[in-house]
Amino acid sequence: MGGAGAEAVIPLAAVVGILYALWQWFVVSRVKVSGYYQSLDTGNGYHGGPVFEMDRTEEDAGEGSPDERIIMAKCAEIQHAISVGAKSFLFTQYKYLSIFMTFFAIVIFLFLGSVNSFSTKEQPCTYTQNQNCKSALANAFFTTIAFLLGAFTSVFSGYLGMKVATYANARTTLEAQKGIAPAFKIAYRSGAVMGFLIASSGLLVLYISINLFKVYYGDDWEGLFESITGYGLGGSSVALFGRVGGGIYTKAADVGADLVGKVENNIPEDDPRNPAVIADNVGDNVGDIAGMGSDLFGSYAESTCAALYVASISSFGINHNLSAVLYPLLISAMGIIVCLFTTLFATDLLKIKAIPDISSVLKRQLLISTVLMTAGIAVVTFAALPKNFTIFNFTNDKHVKNWHLFLCVSIGLWAGLVIGYTTEFYTSNAYSPVRDVADSCRTGAATNVIFGLALGYKSTIIPSFAMAASIYTSFRLASIYGVAMAALGMLSTVATGLSIDAYGPISDNAGGIAEMAGMTHEVRRRTDALDAAGNTTAAIGKGFAIGSAALVSLALFGAYVSRSGIGSIDVLDPRVFAGLMVGSMLPYWFSAMTMKSVGTAALKMVEEVRRQFNNIPGLMEGRTKPDYASCVRISTNASLQKMVPAGFLVMVSPLVAGTFFGVEALAGLLAGALVSGVQVAISASNSGGAWDNAKKYIEAGASDHAQSLGPKGSDAHKAAVIGDTVGDPLKDTSGPSINILIKLMAVESLVFAPFFAEHGGLVFK
Repeated sequence: MGGAGAEAVIPLAAVVGILYALWQWFVVSRVKVSGYYQSLDTGNGYHGGPVFEMDRTEEDAGEGSPDERIIMAKCAEIQHAISVGAKSFLFTQYKYLSIFMTFFAIVIFLFLGSVNSFSTKEQPCTYTQNQNCKSALANAFFTTIAFLLGAFTSVFSGYLGMKVATYANARTTLEAQKGIAPAFKIAYRSGAVMGFLIASSGLLVLYISINLFKVYYGDDWEGLFESITGYGLGGSSVALFGRVGGGIYTKAADVGADLVGKVENNIPEDDPRNPAVIADNVGDNVGDIAGMGSDLFGSYAESTCAALYVASISSFGINHNLSAVLYPLLISAMGIIVCLFTTLFATDLLKIKAIPDISSVLKRQLLISTVLMTAGIAVVTFAALPKNFTIFNFTNDKHVKNWHLFLCVSIGLWAGLVIGYTTEFYTSNAYSPVRDVADSCRTGAATNVIFGLALGYKSTIIPSFAMAASIYTSFRLASIYGVAMAALGMLSTVATGLSIDAYGPISDNAGGIAEMAGMTHEVRRRTDALDAAGNTTAAIGKGFAIGSAALVSLALFGAYVSRSGIGSIDVLDPRVFAGLMVGSMLPYWFSAMTMKSVGTAALKMVEEVRRQFNNIPGLMEGRTKPDYASCVRISTNASLQKMVPAGFLVMVSPLVAGTFFGVEALAGLLAGALVSGVQVAISASNSGGAWDNAKKYIEAGASDHAQSLGPKGSDAHKAAVIGDTVGDPLKDTSGPSINILIKLMAVESLVFAPFFAEHGGLVFK
């Protein structure tokens, strides 16, 4: 494949992905949600909850078939309240982020521009001998532009995900009246809209950015792809604040709603009498959807940028073999096409006849996409890469064959599948680990927490071996470029991964709307089944994100070591070892900040919900509406206030380490954060997912064992709810955010590597 062919295939695949997403949007839009609704304005831009009659007759409670127009009007009203609340929060959050991103863009320009005292003269190339490259000031300018483009695309990814989810939640609820299959298709198609739009737009923006930058850089590909790394930094910066802010918002509301509503007052989940119910459902969209969309986009951007940078200093980069250098983008383009065909199996080819079919169809999506993508990798590899080439391997050259790269990408792809299936085993209530956690609830919340923590720790074993094998094999085959491509292989089916991941919160919202609208028990049973499968798929998505983050971070770490001029890293060097110690501590410090933030906000939420139940006459009887807006304000204020210190810790740590203690200390910091962060993230996410599904296992009562632990309101169920509330901030705030921490620190270090190499280590100097 020539350069012209590569340049045609990449945008074509991106456009096809966007058109396919729009088609899925059209199919979803054919389910009509209409009806008169009002929204409660809190007076400062935030809209509270639904304004509908709270008189819950026997018919409304589930014993009969309510008038379809009333049901549709209630669904439209609740959907509108959730959509407006989510939109208001994200707009406010993005205002804060715009200030921060502007400030950090200035920091990037000033730090990188000062490498050669803001000189506009060309400088000798770092890797290409006897040639001059563009000035450090030019690199600073274009890195800053790339950073802003990445940040904007990440914001777009998060906001787009929120719009899709809030558009689809009520439609999924209404389709659940017809059966489990129609509801599943709407939820999954909606997830596919988000998955394909984010994957395709991320690829397209990066491709266009490279071509625009190339107009200035010309033959200086070294400077071109060094500046492009800013794209990954921008994407992950927004993702961090989105994950942390959204996670604090949703878990503060979730904990307050569960503890006071379900444990203390014994009312159902998502009951409209619960003052925190709207904030809880809004949180699903701003945390699990918007934050997750930005997160996976950031992973994709960073892995691609790392691979492009290493490729640019290889033999085919120096020889300007365009199709070979764009190999990472070609892999992503092939992934979009493969995921398109994979989605057809879930929406058109595989039939869902009963509730147990949901999980099997979702699992097959992972397997089918992996098998098809393996063939796609072979096609791209042998068409785009020369048979033999040389990769820069720190102080040596690594001679590589094209089939080595095929193995590297495939190993990463299949390692992702192993991590996904392992995550499912430890978080799905279809298997013994979660059922053991549920059974431990017989003796109270304490044993439930003990079993859940043990499950999380144990669940790190297989993923760690899978990542270790992938890293070792890919590095032996193609040095650090092989590791970067293994990470990209794990993310090559990101469109399918996002589709599956977004399906979960959409189904969760659908169940909440069904409960608040007073729909039948059968509808709620179907939405609960969709939600239970969604919890597992969300955990699988987090497993993919964490696994890919480890590989991406190592690839970025290798690129940083190369760019900063470190010949080798000696663990016995006191600067390196000190950095290791501090770096391994950072994920715990970060987790403490985010967990404490959720706990503080949840404390206020619990007090407010209790106050309303105690002081509003007729609230428990359903004769009076709760004050939803006050709970929305608590979550909003806590999120916006607490996301800044946690984000500041992550963004400033590499700058402080590199500037004051030098490139060696920063290398140790990155390695320590990577090794400890992966374990903390996996254990936290899987413990939380297991506790959540243990609770749902008891609530569903689908087996004799589950029935012996229930029903809802039993002591065992209350213990399960407490375990779920402990796990909520672990699986939806701290755990998912840690994988962004290790990626963000690595890509930030790579971007600032020229400055650290030139001016860093002030203390030791």
